[in-house]
Amino acid sequence: MAACAALPSSIVEYFEGEDFYRCGYCKNESGSRSNGMWAHSMTVQDYQDLVDRGWRRSGKYVYKPVMNQTCCPQYTIRCRSLQFQPSKSQKKVLKKMLKFLAKGEVSKGHCEDEPMEPILEDAVASDVALINKLDVQCDLKMLGDTLKESLEREEKKKGKPAKKEDSKELIQSQEKEELGSGEPSRSVEVRSVPQPGKGADLSKPPCRKAKEIRKERKRLKLMQQNPAGEPTGVQAQRGPKTEPHQPRSLEDLIFESLPENASHKLEVRVVRSSPPSSQFKATMLESYQVYKRYQMVIHNHSPDEPTVSQFTGFLCTSPLEPENPPNGPDCGYGSFHQQYWLDGKIIAVGVIDILPCCVSSVYLYYDPDYAFLSLGVYSALREIAFTRQLHEKVPQLSYYYMGFYIHSCPKMRYKGHYRPSDLLCPETYVWVPIEQCLPSLENSKYCRFNQDPDAVDEGRSKDPDRLRVFHKKAIVPYGVYRRQQQDPGEEAAVRQYASLVGQACAERMLLFRS
Repeated sequence: MAACAALPSSIVEYFEGEDFYRCGYCKNESGSRSNGMWAHSMTVQDYQDLVDRGWRRSGKYVYKPVMNQTCCPQYTIRCRSLQFQPSKSQKKVLKKMLKFLAKGEVSKGHCEDEPMEPILEDAVASDVALINKLDVQCDLKMLGDTLKESLEREEKKKGKPAKKEDSKELIQSQEKEELGSGEPSRSVEVRSVPQPGKGADLSKPPCRKAKEIRKERKRLKLMQQNPAGEPTGVQAQRGPKTEPHQPRSLEDLIFESLPENASHKLEVRVVRSSPPSSQFKATMLESYQVYKRYQMVIHNHSPDEPTVSQFTGFLCTSPLEPENPPNGPDCGYGSFHQQYWLDGKIIAVGVIDILPCCVSSVYLYYDPDYAFLSLGVYSALREIAFTRQLHEKVPQLSYYYMGFYIHSCPKMRYKGHYRPSDLLCPETYVWVPIEQCLPSLENSKYCRFNQDPDAVDEGRSKDPDRLRVFHKKAIVPYGVYRRQQQDPGEEAAVRQYASLVGQACAERMLLFRS
């Protein structure tokens, strides 16, 4: 059995069938349904392609909701960061932080659009139990030294350079940074008539102030009286009209200068979490203590529940292989912790993946003593700004992925407030502006957003026999493996896997078979 010439480094173990477990959103005891696989290792490009087909990771477990069956359909959502402009309520959060840093002012009350749960946090309590179970079944060493040695031998044959384990630490203080802009994203236009729903209609523009409406009426009236456009009366004496005031950018609001005698100092450090960099190792215990307090206060967990092993397995361990290409981000691609340091101590940590086309938010936890700073909203805005900063060097990296948007769960709709944003069609895997999706979601929990009836999944599995299989120390096409095994039951599982990951990933990733 000969090894294949082209060797991917993504190694996955697919679990046949569908998992049924308790839904963290509606609390249905067995309503949440998903397909899943254990990723022993994965390239950032493979994970980017999987995310663009509705997959998401929790530790090393990668899962895809069964959208037309699960109780709370979870639609992948991304924000077009280059066109993002903060809303009025989001600006309030940034101003609140600046006041606290400058003068130590603590404002009371919460931002009106701050969710009940921290920003970008999915209900993953049931996932943790599932991951713990899978961690026993799929021991990280179950592939054994033979697999690792086999892959290493193949890499040596091809003369691949050794991978860099450590990465450059990025530190952002309260200093102004000039970031770039880029091309708007391509998306599918879906025309639909908005339907009335509960609360504010997000598909409509925000209401205008009465003062602005009066000004507009006055302007139209003057134009009707003077169609030639010649200046008259007081307007003629005022001279040429100046350009309208330009709204301040997200970076202007975040990196506004602070006085020399500012009350507090905030730094944001990006450290590689997998494999752990020296900076990550030095701060891991402090970071874990923040997570433990967060779970105890915010989620009412017992003091002995969030163990170190749970913390590392859920938020530190990642299947993503670190990559540091010369034309990539300075920190490289892979999994990172974005640490928020206030006066020399960690108060919040955003877990993120840096992928070829996006920054993908995984989780956020924070010190409950600083909940008054609306750290959920603040961290999301910082991550959007970070995406824009990375775009300066990597033009194709321009999106901010926020995980899943769950319209059927009202408290999870806040992710739709970061505009402009798109939802992923669960059938054709094209991106559709969220404004065009909301009317359909008001009528049905599950929706196909692409309204072209002839459109199909362009990346679907067309030739399962070209899928890659790792079996008995060798890498073979599935067509060869199938003829040798002749197991109809296994064939159904492999075909299901191929249909879910798509043809490109099926040909690149290694499907482990014992």
